[in-house]
Amino acid sequence: MVQPGKLSPQSPKQDPFEQGPLGAVKAEPALKRALYGWLEWLAFEKRASPHTLDGYARDVAGFLNFLSEHFGFMPGLKELKGLGAVDFRAWLARQSNAGNSRTTIARHASTLRTLFKYLEREGIASNAAIHALRTPKVPKSLPKALTVEDAIEAVELADELADEPWIGKRDRALLKLLYGSGLRLSEALNLNVRDLPQGDTLVITGKGSKQRVVPILDVVKRDIETYIKASPYPMTPQSPLFLGARGGRLNPGIAQAMVRRVRAMLNLPDTVTPHALRHSFATHLLAGGGDLRTIQELLGHASLSTTQRYTDVDSARLLAIHSLAHPRAKRQK
Repeated sequence: MVQPGKLSPQSPKQDPFEQGPLGAVKAEPALKRALYGWLEWLAFEKRASPHTLDGYARDVAGFLNFLSEHFGFMPGLKELKGLGAVDFRAWLARQSNAGNSRTTIARHASTLRTLFKYLEREGIASNAAIHALRTPKVPKSLPKALTVEDAIEAVELADELADEPWIGKRDRALLKLLYGSGLRLSEALNLNVRDLPQGDTLVITGKGSKQRVVPILDVVKRDIETYIKASPYPMTPQSPLFLGARGGRLNPGIAQAMVRRVRAMLNLPDTVTPHALRHSFATHLLAGGGDLRTIQELLGHASLSTTQRYTDVDSARLLAIHSLAHPRAKRQK
């Protein structure tokens, strides 16, 4: 994984693309140094997470490796400046032929736009063709929320399915926190014991290290306290809040596997993931009369348009109810 800050920009032999699973990108040294600066800018100016940086680096590495095949030699800044519409179309065709989805192709194109915008702003390289790049239209995807009954039943069943009682209490507390406060799984798993509030709100550090305040229900606090008391490991203020079976911070994959077991037992669709509880939090708040601006703040969405997806979810639910319950709708069937 890319770890900006550990490499010196004065050391061109050190290559952030050669670390971890990324492998060596095929590009001239000057271009590699520019890419390093871009990653540093993303990390420190845009506060991108290591996971996001890793994804960006992979996307660009794939593009530059394509250019190496396309041109027959390693590209440099000169080649990036000279790219035309036909070159970008060839890249898009390669993406499509490789079986990548429209969503994946759109993400790769977005990464390239971010890179070229940085290069142009820094006076390193500019390219007019990238601004005309057209990617496949991404189908609109709606959040998949559980019903209130399914959400509650999933939380209860997580406790019963655990191999050890304390792990069951941990899983119950975790899912209640996701559903009760609308947290991302990563946000919950990054909490330490010292982060627990004395009152009824919790300060969460979300994407881009942005902080927000979310409510924490009394029932959630009680379940967390019950789990902490049952833990076989010492729980100091510096300890991770949610522990794995060996006492370290709980791995996201373990939590995801736990939810898969729960949904299998309840015969729920594959869309039921830990993130579905966050969607359920927002959708159920909206159905209960919550306004979009408040829900936006609770979820930590940078843009209201992201939160507005939940109006589509709730509208679909209301239309289904209307179709089943309205006398005129019944008469037409």
